Amino acid sequence: MINLAWDHNSYYQPRLLRALPAQCERVLDVGCGKGEFAIRLAERAGRVDAVDRSAEMIEAARRVVPGNVSCLRGDIAEMTLPAAAYDAITSISALHHMPLPVVLPRLARALRPGGILIGVSHHRVEFPRDLPLEAVTVLANVSRRSGLFALPAGRRYRREMYRRLRDRPAMPIMAPVLTIREVRRQAERALPGATVRRLVLWRYELRWRKPDR
Repeated sequence: MINLAWDHNSYYQPRLLRALPAQCERVLDVGCGKGEFAIRLAERAGRVDAVDRSAEMIEAARRVVPGNVSCLRGDIAEMTLPAAAYDAITSISALHHMPLPVVLPRLARALRPGGILIGVSHHRVEFPRDLPLEAVTVLANVSRRSGLFALPAGRRYRREMYRRLRDRPAMPIMAPVLTIREVRRQAERALPGATVRRLVLWRYELRWRKPDR
């Protein structure tokens, strides 16, 4: 069955969901946007705090999230976060908007011992080092969208996508400034033991588990 809600961000939602602890009392979603991922997190956690610094995004999220999601407007680099409160902290396509040396230690303090921080975000392409994988990513992206849009359901998706873009507030966009190597260096300094893995579709994954002690 074709996924009519597919986009680059939703592609990685299952990956983050698989990384969550089996039992989640409370989860923080950083850069929640219009709340699509917070809705899915709410099915796995007793409580979700969804944070975004855009008033438009928070207003849109509040219209769609269930009752166990709290939508909070604020800058994660400045707002007060409860200490050792979250079983997991997630983020999709938002970390490249933030100063990692400032944000990552703050998120670490907000995690409970044994909790996991996992985020997928954008990186700056480093030529010529990144050229082979970027070529694969472009081909995969074109193939996915061409196949999707060629089907009748895909044409309906395209019309619906354009309507949604017209009728709903646009997600804030910021070009990434850090390469994969720079992200990895900053993450390792802030969170010893963190891993940064290159992904397709112009993304990387940052993953860190807080020590139990």
